[in-house]
Amino acid sequence: MIGSLRGAVLERGTDSEVLLEVGGVGYFVTVTPRALAELEPGANVFVYVHHHIREDAQTLFGFLRREERATFQVLIGTHGVGPSMAMAILGTHTPSALIDIVASADNASLCMVPGVGKKTAERLLIELKNRLNIPMLDPIAAGGGATANSVLGDVREALYGLGYAPEEVRDALREISPSDDASTLLRDALQLLGAKRA
Repeated sequence: MIGSLRGAVLERGTDSEVLLEVGGVGYFVTVTPRALAELEPGANVFVYVHHHIREDAQTLFGFLRREERATFQVLIGTHGVGPSMAMAILGTHTPSALIDIVASADNASLCMVPGVGKKTAERLLIELKNRLNIPMLDPIAAGGGATANSVLGDVREALYGLGYAPEEVRDALREISPSDDASTLLRDALQLLGAKRA
């Protein structure tokens, strides 16, 4: 089993695959779009690898950080999640963002992953809560139980609709004062996000 590779990037494909030369041998490695952008042709790199073996194929999935590989392995061990969906999830959300999403039951953020619908997202939230190392809930959600979770979800969806990225939204909602009123949360979040982008 291959656990890591260190070598030079020979080629970078448009299909999230790189050709990595290690000791004169070229390995095709599938990576997330985020990693693909960092793997410049000619650069010497180190990637953590998950060597996926099936009856009809062997595939190398590469990750720039150990926690990404660990999260990928948790995801593919989850019912109904294959390597393609796991890579799509990690291509959309970082491991820390995914933990926050699961901890706060943020269905809308999971639905942003290509191929993940509402029902799949609901199932994943339940299954991943037991598999990922989930910290204490987001203070906004923890303060008010189900009502706060619902308000938080509404505000998140509104901010996504306005074009803010998941990580921007998550960071902003952590910084503002908790509230059970969606309009107050939205106003405060927009003020903070606007100040950060200015």
